[in-house]
Amino acid sequence: MRTSLDLYRRLISIKIRSQMQYRGSFLLDLLAAALVSGVSFLSIALVLQTFEGIGGWSLWEVAFLYGSVELAFGVMDLLFGGFDPPYFGNHVRLGTFDQMLLKPANIYLQVFGSEFVLRRLGRVLQATIIFGLALGNLEIVWTSFKIAYLPVMLLSMVAFFGGLFITGAAITFWTVESIEAINIFTYGGTEMMSYPMHIFPNWLRSFFTYIIPGIFLNYYPALFFLDKPDPLGLPAFAPFLAPLVGGGFLVLGLAFWRFGLAHYQSTGN
Repeated sequence: MRTSLDLYRRLISIKIRSQMQYRGSFLLDLLAAALVSGVSFLSIALVLQTFEGIGGWSLWEVAFLYGSVELAFGVMDLLFGGFDPPYFGNHVRLGTFDQMLLKPANIYLQVFGSEFVLRRLGRVLQATIIFGLALGNLEIVWTSFKIAYLPVMLLSMVAFFGGLFITGAAITFWTVESIEAINIFTYGGTEMMSYPMHIFPNWLRSFFTYIIPGIFLNYYPALFFLDKPDPLGLPAFAPFLAPLVGGGFLVLGLAFWRFGLAHYQSTGN
C-alpha cells in the first residue's frame, strides 16, 4: 500500500511540476476556469432575483444546491481526470493504454495519475465561495449530526460522479471512442442537480430517482439541512441515502471497469 501511494504521489508531483513551468499561464487558466463557472452562477442568480426564487426555493437555497454539486464535481474532475471518457478513450485509441499495461505498476494508479489538471482548482475555488456564501446567508439550525453529515454528502457526490467517469471510461474498451451519452449523466447531471428536483417533469425526475438516483445526493440532503418539507413524499430516510448511492455507483463503476479490462483487446496501434 505504501509503495502504491508513493507511486501515485510521484505521478501527481510530475504533473504538477510540468504545469507550474509557466506560472503566469497557469494563473490565467485558473482564473479563467473560476470566471466561467462564476458567470454561470451569476446568470442563475439574476434570474432568481427577478422571479424571487424558483419552485419555492430562494436564491441562497438554490446556491446551496449549486455550490455543493459544483464543489463535489470539481474535486472529482481533479482526482478522476484520468478516467474522463474522452481522455481515456484517446489512450485506448492511440495504444498508449497498452504501454500502461506493460509497466510493472498498478494500472489503476497509473490511470488516476495520468491526468491531474491544476487549473480545475478554479472551479473548486469558485464553488467553495458560492457554497460558503450560501451557508453564511441561510439560517440553518446546525446539529452535531448535520455538521458530520455535510462532508459525507459532498464525498458521496464525488464518489457518484467518479463512478460515472469510470463507467464511461470502461465503455471505451469496446467502442474505442467515448460516447457522448455519458455526458448526460455527468455534466448534464450537475446542471440538473443544481436546481430543486421537484421543478422538473415527472418522467425526468423519475429517471434521476430510480435509474440514476442523483436526487438522493444533494436535493434530499438539502431538504434535511434546510428543514424543508418533502414535496415528493418519499420515505423519511431518503435524505440519508447519499453515501449508499455514491459509494454504490463507485463500486459498480470499478467492477464494470475490471470486467472491461479483463476483456480488453488492443486496437493494434
